[in-house]
Amino acid sequence: MRRVVPVVFKAACPDCRGRFELAAGALRLAIGGSSRTTFYSFTCPECGTAVRKPAGDRIVQLLSGAGVRTLRLHSTV
Repeated sequence: MRRVVPVVFKAACPDCRGRFELAAGALRLAIGGSSRTTFYSFTCPECGTAVRKPAGDRIVQLLSGAGVRTLRLHSTV
């Protein structure tokens, strides 16, 4: 039988400067039509601040491949 190891990501809070590890379920990924509208977000487990950070192509691949919940934003243009 194969054992599945949960994926964790290192993250940091810009407000309290806390550093921690988050499971894939604690992150959200939003993919927009441009780099300005593509980001990941989480709630800091230390201070409760909602954190939003830009996500480039590599981060999008890593997060989506690990099962992070993803929202695809559609352009109205």
